Parts: sequence; C-alpha cells; structure tokens
Amino acid sequence: MQGFIDTTREEPEKQDVNLRIRSFEEIYRFFSNRTVARQAERCVQCGDPFCTTLGCPLNNHIPQWLEAIAEKDLEKAFLLSNETSPFPEILGRICPHNRLCEGACTLDDGYGAISIGAIEASITDLGFAAGYTLPFPGISTGKRVAVVGSGPAGMSCAHFLLRAGIAVEMFERSDQPGGLLTYGIPGFKLDKELIRRRFDILTQAGLKLHLNTAIGSDKPLQKLLDSFDAVFLGLGCTSGKRAGIPGEDHPQVFLAMEFLTNVQRRLAGLSWMERFGVLGKRVVVVGGGDTAMDCVRTAVREGAESVVCLYRRDAANMPGSSKEFHNAAEEGVQFMFTEAPKRIVIGEDGELVGIDAIRTRLGEPDTDGRRRVEEIPGSEHCVAADVVIMALGFDHEPQPFLRDFAIELERWGNIRTDENGATSHPKIFAGGDCQRGADLAVTAALDGRRAALGIIERLLGPATP
Repeated sequence: MQGFIDTTREEPEKQDVNLRIRSFEEIYRFFSNRTVARQAERCVQCGDPFCTTLGCPLNNHIPQWLEAIAEKDLEKAFLLSNETSPFPEILGRICPHNRLCEGACTLDDGYGAISIGAIEASITDLGFAAGYTLPFPGISTGKRVAVVGSGPAGMSCAHFLLRAGIAVEMFERSDQPGGLLTYGIPGFKLDKELIRRRFDILTQAGLKLHLNTAIGSDKPLQKLLDSFDAVFLGLGCTSGKRAGIPGEDHPQVFLAMEFLTNVQRRLAGLSWMERFGVLGKRVVVVGGGDTAMDCVRTAVREGAESVVCLYRRDAANMPGSSKEFHNAAEEGVQFMFTEAPKRIVIGEDGELVGIDAIRTRLGEPDTDGRRRVEEIPGSEHCVAADVVIMALGFDHEPQPFLRDFAIELERWGNIRTDENGATSHPKIFAGGDCQRGADLAVTAALDGRRAALGIIERLLGPATP
C-alpha cells in the first residue's frame, strides 16, 4: 500500500467524444484486475479514514476493500464492497465522488484522491464476471414485508431484508423497475443491464415484483397493512419544479424527468411521445445539477442543433458532479453561467422562440451558507431556443393515503421518521426522497438500509452479539 508516491491517480478510459455522442452506451471502460490493484495500492490506510467516516453516506468499508483488491484478493474485495452497499457497481458509476468519498480522501490535497468510485464499480463488475455470488440465505423467517417503490431506497430495503431471510413483495407503479435509475439516469452513465441484473439477483433471493401497481389507486394501502408484517414506503420525489416564469406552460417547455423518461422509453423499445424529440432544435436547459447535465448530454445525443445550459450561479457553485460538467463541456454543450430565466418568449405563430434571461452576481451568504443570487438590473437579453427543459429539482407528489393513515409529515411534505426509518404508523417505515427530500441515490440507499435494519429488529428482535 501507500503507492501514491510512485503511482498517479488514474481515471477509467473514456470513449472518444466524437464516437460517444453518437450513442447512449456507457462512456467509461472500467479497470482491469491489474489496473484496479495498482490504483488501490495508492491508499495510505489512514487510521481515521475520512473517505468512510465523513465522505460516504453508507460508511462503506473502503480501506478494507482497497487493501483486499491491492492484494489481488478479488473475492474478499467483492464481498466487503457488497456487505454495506446494496449495489456498489451502480453507485460507483453515478455518485458525485468528488463531493463524497474522494473529496474526503487524505490524498486529494496534493497527490490526487484515490479513484474510489471507479475502483468500487470495477470490483463488483470483475467479481460478477468471475462468477462470484452474493450470500442470500433464502426465505427463512415466516415474516413478510411490502416495499412500495422500486427506486434506490426500495431496492436497498429489499436487499437487506432478503439477506435477513424476510420475504419481500415490491409494488411499482411503472412498467419497469428501478425508478430514477431506470428512467432518470441515461445509459451513457449507467448501463440498464446493471439494473436488470440486480433485480434478477433480488428475484432469485425471493423478491416478488409487482409492476404497473400504484398503491392508493390500483391497490389500497390497507390491503398491504392487512397482508404484511410491515410496509416500507420508498415513493421518491418525482414532481419536477418549474421556474415560476411567464410562458413556462408552453408545450415546448419540458420538465427534466419527462424528457429523460421519454428518451429512455424509446431506447428500450417502449411507447414514447414524439413531441419530446429535439432533433435539429435549439435546446436550452435551465439548472446546474446532475439532472441538468443528464438533460444536456441526452439532447446532444438526440441530435439537437445546439444545447445551452443556463445556470444562475457560477461553475464553482454547481451542485452536481464536476465529472459530469466536464463531460458535457467536452460533448459541445455551451454553458451560460450567472444567468437566471425571466420569461419564455413565444412568437406570433405561437411557437417558442427563446427564453429571456437576466445576468446575475453572487452576493453575501444566506442563512444556508450559500451566497445569494442577485440580479443585475438592465442586463436582460434573449437566448434563442426551440425547446426549454426545466431541471430545477423535484418536489413531493401528493399522496392522499398518507394523511388517511395519520402518517405525520414535516413542514415541506417529507414523511417524518425516527432514526430507524419508522413513521408515526406502527407498521409503516419510509426512506429516500419521500422522507428527506430530493437527494442522491446513495442517501436513498442509506435510508433503505436503515429502515430494513429497523424492520428486522422490530420483527425478529435485536441481533444477538
């Protein structure tokens, strides 16, 4: 270990930009056995590993699986990585590592952080390729839990419940499982085969999956409460935010998720709507997070004439992954920083022709610590566009059954839970975006794991030392 003196940080090989913008295939080629071991050898094995304790929401055993793979013990690294994480090969691809584990790495200041995300993804890819399997015991407890929602929180909860021998039935309102991972994250970041493989593993472990089943309309929540020992709600946070500007109800103003979902459905050979096509059009995406980067990079691949990202802060204050910003810039996206939308411009023929924006500057920090955005008077101007996509985050979708069952909510509609994911209803647990607000897949995975452990303790009693 401690090979950082002789070995520099490496990123996975990236497909040439002129080739990758022509398809939705993953752009990275992850590490071989030799490369992953060489990169893991850079770890200094800190006495207090900030990558784990401060950087990773799941507190993954990062130093331990780095040491194992550096010693070329792939099976041990595979099992350690999959011990705390329900899908490390997915999170190794999509987490904003520069803000999490890698940002907390001791070597980040001066030597280049360990490429933790790429190593994490590579370990599980290589492990599955080598034929390794995950230790599920089979259904052995006589207890049954219903999981509502098949996104990251629901997948995580089901994973850890099945590992405890508890039967799980999952209810998903869509026609495909995976939630955000399936329809919200493009294939160039996350190959959909990885999601299918995880659901195959869960199904083999005993999961029963019910698609096209919305709780509250297709199936009453009371039926789940009558039939199962506990219910986990992983409903997500799916209602896209708008900018609150005139003209944004125009049919050529899309919400990010409806645009991304439509493209993913077409690519999967499912029904889709032609009105979301952007071929030959001038596209403006409003927002600066990872979802905005997904939209601009998707629009490039869909053949847009031009793609502009309009963001009210500067590049240093973008909330998403720096990797995704740099990839988008490489792919030809134009960035207009410190610009805020003011109105949608509609021509005499009723067609969208642009978006009026105003230049901004960053003022003093607000109560949340971020510098306030101030508009610069007299700086209004129009950005030409045929399509505008709003990527401004997500709100809770109203779920009337929550109040019907006296499930307490926080001020902004989040489901209130305790430290174990338990709600005010004695049989209902919750986690993910419906509980904490729109956030990362890794925090949803944490919530699902925490709730699963709470359910296990309630149904089976405390674990014996």
